[in-house]
Amino acid sequence: MVPGAAGWYCLVLWLPACVAAHDLWLQLPSFNIYQSHHAKESRDSSPGLRIHDYLYFQVLSPGDIRYIFTATPAKDFGGIFHTRYEQIHLVPAEPPEACGELSNGFFIQDQIALVERGGCSFLSKTRVVQEHGGRAVIISDNAVDNDSFYVEMIQDSTQRTVDIPALFLLGRDGYMIRRSLEQHGLPWAIISIPVNVTSIPTFELLQPPWTFW
Repeated sequence: MVPGAAGWYCLVLWLPACVAAHDLWLQLPSFNIYQSHHAKESRDSSPGLRIHDYLYFQVLSPGDIRYIFTATPAKDFGGIFHTRYEQIHLVPAEPPEACGELSNGFFIQDQIALVERGGCSFLSKTRVVQEHGGRAVIISDNAVDNDSFYVEMIQDSTQRTVDIPALFLLGRDGYMIRRSLEQHGLPWAIISIPVNVTSIPTFELLQPPWTFW
C-alpha cells in the first residue's frame, strides 16, 4: 500500500504461478463498524461497502482486536450483502475446516461463521455454513503467516450453488482473531459488516498492526 492524496491505494500483484486446485493467489491488501443471538441489522445500501473487490468489517469485541479487516468476496459463487449488520457474531466453526457437520452449528444460525481453508472446496464450506443457517462465511487461509496475499475463491467442478456471501480472509488475520477469542475464553467475536470505509476519515482507519501495508 502506498499513501496518496485521498488516502491509501492498493497495489495489485498477479502471480500466475501460484495456482492450486480450486484457488488462485491474487492480491495485496487494502484497507475495511458495527449480543444477543440475533444480529442487529441496518438497511443501508450506501456506496463504499465494497471497493475494488475488497469488503471490510470491523471487530467490535474483543477490544484487543478492534481493527478493520479486509476480505475478498468469492469470484463466481455465493451471494452479496444486501444488509449491513451493525452487530453480529463471528463464530469460529467446530471443526475449523467446516467440511461436514458442525458441533457448534446452533451458534452459527443467523450469525457469520469463521472457518479455515483446507480439507474441501471453498464452495463446500459455504454450503455447510448455509445448511447450518449462517448468514455468511469468512474463510481464512490456513497459512497463518500469510499477511499479504489473497486467494481468489472460485466455483468447484460440482456446479452446486449457494446463496450466502463467502469471503476470504488472510491467514494471519484469522489466526489472530481465533487466538484472541481463546485467550478471553469467548465463543465468538462481535463484528460490524460490511463497513463503509469512504465515510471514515483516513486517520480512523485502524488496520491490524501485523498486516503488511
